[in-house]
Amino acid sequence: MIASEHIIETTYLIATALFILSLKWLSSPATARRGVWAGEAGMLLAIVGTLMHSGLSYKWVAIGLVLGSIIGVPLGRVAMTAVPQRTALSHAFGALCVTLVGTAEYYLRAPDVPGFMMGVLSLEVILGALTFTGSLMAAGKLQELLPQRPITYKGQNFVNLGMLAVALGIGAMLVMHPEKMFLFPLIIIIPLIFGVMMIIPIGGADMPTVISLLNSYAGLSAAMMGFVLGSKLLIIAGALDGASGFILSVNMSKAMNRSFSNVLFGAFGQEQTSAATGTKEARPVRSASPEEAAQILGAASKVVIVPGYGMAVAQAQHKVREMYDALTKKGVDVKFGIHPVAGRMPGHMNVLLAEADIPYDKLIEMDDINGEFPQTDVALIIGANDVTNPAARVDSSSPIFGMPILDVDKAHTVMVIKRGMGAGFAGIENPLYYMDKTLMLFGDAKSFVGSIVRELSGGHG
Repeated sequence: MIASEHIIETTYLIATALFILSLKWLSSPATARRGVWAGEAGMLLAIVGTLMHSGLSYKWVAIGLVLGSIIGVPLGRVAMTAVPQRTALSHAFGALCVTLVGTAEYYLRAPDVPGFMMGVLSLEVILGALTFTGSLMAAGKLQELLPQRPITYKGQNFVNLGMLAVALGIGAMLVMHPEKMFLFPLIIIIPLIFGVMMIIPIGGADMPTVISLLNSYAGLSAAMMGFVLGSKLLIIAGALDGASGFILSVNMSKAMNRSFSNVLFGAFGQEQTSAATGTKEARPVRSASPEEAAQILGAASKVVIVPGYGMAVAQAQHKVREMYDALTKKGVDVKFGIHPVAGRMPGHMNVLLAEADIPYDKLIEMDDINGEFPQTDVALIIGANDVTNPAARVDSSSPIFGMPILDVDKAHTVMVIKRGMGAGFAGIENPLYYMDKTLMLFGDAKSFVGSIVRELSGGHG
């Protein structure tokens, strides 16, 4: 039985309200779970409302649902460390859908396509195509299938922007002459190439901002598709996605004290070669064993743990929770210092620590925790490099100069769990490791933290 238009519109209205509430609730850890449920319920209502339309071919809908489930279920079963690249793939699939729908709509309507509709179609396809390949490139970099350092050449920005300008120009020509169907493939092919070229010069250190920006592009292209299909819900959902992704990208750029243009065109993350490798070998570092680290931590009154991507790669968050419990039982005040761009996606560290059931009130943002480091006995850094690099504060020649960092170097003792002395994702050496107050704890984060936990438990028991 086909529902009336009134019921469908009401369903869409409720779905829209749930999408808006989902965004609001997701902005706070305390209500994030509720936000996820609201978003899922809104999407379910949107699908149900769509299925209630008359004239649908349910056979093709069923085929799509089955194929989508076959692909989606395995992709959903990824480790928390793979969530960033999984998110990038989601953007890619959504953008591919938008591109295919836009292409189909054009060839169904051509050559009699109104000017406004042709303009929206062109933007939809251009945004969808560049987001598709750009997201695939980002996923490849995050999965380390592609080089994570920026790949640049002379005149690169001019070439990239030139390609985008050509695609937009062809789109404008199609608005005036929609009957020139031979031009349409060009606004697919050129943006596909641009998406690849857009991500190549961006280093891994900027991936959190890139992921949120690609999310914005995907949302905007979906909103354009809503105009083409006459779907108010799709327009609203796409606009919410696009706006929230853009705002998040702006906030993350501010967190790094850098402009959008610098993120997209600055080739940040190029390996610094001015400091010779021999310099690293010549500078002595102090190291410590798990037993020594456990003694120092157990004797402390206040400890701030700073998680980074190294913790994510080692999947050490549950061991970190055990260490938190062991130290808390000893009466140590333990907090976590969270940098807004630590990891490979927005909120990456919060997600990992929440998975390990670390109390929300112990996750302290950078601006709030920085004032506490001078009174902190031990700052324990687990795989975080660039967000703790004091060069950002004191070295005007450093590429990250001016970027807000966690002031771990102001703690009484600094301990860094790291596999070796290599530079971080930004490719910049960290002088923190050579300070007299710093102890390097060399090894895999999960096993090293596990050893500390065993020592703490043995000492306590």
